[in-house]
Formats: sequence, C-alpha cells, structure tokens
Amino acid sequence: MSRRSDQRREAVFTVYQHDLTGRPLHDLFDQDAAMFTRSLAHATTDHQDEFDALIGKHAKGWSVDRINPLERSIMRVALLEMLHPDMVPADSPIPAEGAISEAVDTAKTFCDAEAPGFVNGILSAILKDASTRS
Repeated sequence: MSRRSDQRREAVFTVYQHDLTGRPLHDLFDQDAAMFTRSLAHATTDHQDEFDALIGKHAKGWSVDRINPLERSIMRVALLEMLHPDMVPADSPIPAEGAISEAVDTAKTFCDAEAPGFVNGILSAILKDASTRS
C-alpha cells in the first residue's frame, strides 16, 4: 500500500480530472486505487460547493473559476481533511496544519512557482476563520 501522501495526490489528480472532463470518478480511478483515495475524492466532490464558496471568499480578487484547476483541486482535497476529517477512513485524521502542508508540497511539485504561496494563503485564512468561529 502506498503512503498516505501518495494517496492524497492520487485523489487530487482524480478530482482534477473529474473537474476538467466531467467524467464520473469511478471511471478515473486506477484499478488498484486505495479505499482512502477513493473516499477522499468522493467526499471532496460531494462538498465541492461548500469548498468553492470558502475558496472564493478568501481568494481576494480571484473568482474560483479563474483559479488554476489543479490548484483548486489541491485546495478542495485539503479542505475536506481540514473541515471534515471524519469523512475519510483513517486510523487518525491528519491535523489541519498537516493537510495544508501536504497541499503546499503538492503545489510545489506540480504547479508554478507562485502556487504554493497562493494555496497556503487561502487554506491558512480558511483555517483561521474556522478557528475563530469555533
């Protein structure tokens, strides 16, 4: 079984492909995709409207549609683990800060040079906002 970081990245790319093509998630998973990957991708798309509203609120000067689709998918997957950790089967949920770190690392690897800061800024603002509401 692959590491959770790899499974998260696989979920990100599945959500990204779904976003771009509109194809059903079950058509996009690798045959041997882990249950964690599948659950993460499905739960993320189930909460997409909620996540897009949060991203839009905190992406000053950017509409959600203008955000690079891969960056948008990275943030959506991170938000699922940050805000709904109980929706993904895991021995112990990743802390919100860990989800942000994983998202930033994915953006560093697969996006342009400005993406990690953009992703970090939006996710951190959402976490701060959620913490003040609790």
